[in-house]
Amino acid sequence: MNKLPAERRCAVIRALVDGNSIRATCRLTGAAKGTVLRLLAEIGTACTALHDRTVRGIEAKRVQCDEIWSFTYGKERNLPDKLRGVPGVGDTWTWVGLDAESKLAISWLVGDRDAPTALRFLKDLKERLATRVQLTTDGHQVYYTAVENAFGWNGVDYAMLVKLYGPGLETDRGYSPPRCVGAQKHWVMGRPDENHVSTSYVERQNLTIRMQMRRFTRLTNAFSKKLENHAHAVALHFVHYNFCRSHQTLTRAARGIHRTPAMVAGLTDHVWTVADIVALLDTKSDQKTAS
Repeated sequence: MNKLPAERRCAVIRALVDGNSIRATCRLTGAAKGTVLRLLAEIGTACTALHDRTVRGIEAKRVQCDEIWSFTYGKERNLPDKLRGVPGVGDTWTWVGLDAESKLAISWLVGDRDAPTALRFLKDLKERLATRVQLTTDGHQVYYTAVENAFGWNGVDYAMLVKLYGPGLETDRGYSPPRCVGAQKHWVMGRPDENHVSTSYVERQNLTIRMQMRRFTRLTNAFSKKLENHAHAVALHFVHYNFCRSHQTLTRAARGIHRTPAMVAGLTDHVWTVADIVALLDTKSDQKTAS
């Protein structure tokens, strides 16, 4: 991998973060499939390390959490009996905790949609926060105990936004979600401001995920075949989103000065480029050499 020029690495990473599949990236850059996958694994590991190292002490006020569905190897309902229950195969969920003001993705976790995974995700989220926050989630039942176990009783101002769905059109079944007919706000603990009980920003991030990562596109064969590669792609996406992608709302608030979520959160003073992400590999190599 060290023999691949930095310019080619940037071209590969740029193609991936722009929503191309592995094979499309190979066609665009001329790199071999194995080379692209190895680079993804290395850059994903480096991005995870960067996030763990830098996204700490976040002074957020309001945090929104949600989970987005995908699958690895095959959909849960289509798996043969011998693969049911095998770790890393079937339905895969990505948990996201987003700062409603800076739009920073504070924490994410790839795993199941169960109580142990929820607790791991929320403990990681709490460790990255420097202040008491107002937390909003959807109505997923595992949040009740997971939030209390992670933050402690009344350790967070927490409310749920429970959406109500009506019947959809028969012709849309399997392609469109049920029609949302309303939402209810449920107090859980602390003193959440009812005016800010919302999951709109994190749900918009779900759309960004599906648009920027081909693995999340529905009704295609671009889904992840291995859970490890899926997690690497998610790590690359969020580091690129936090550090490289200037946010239109944040830029407008600064009167035309391009700003990323990481800039607003005080984690960096400039908009990163893909070359800055690729440079993480050289930093990692230098650290290994020094050790």
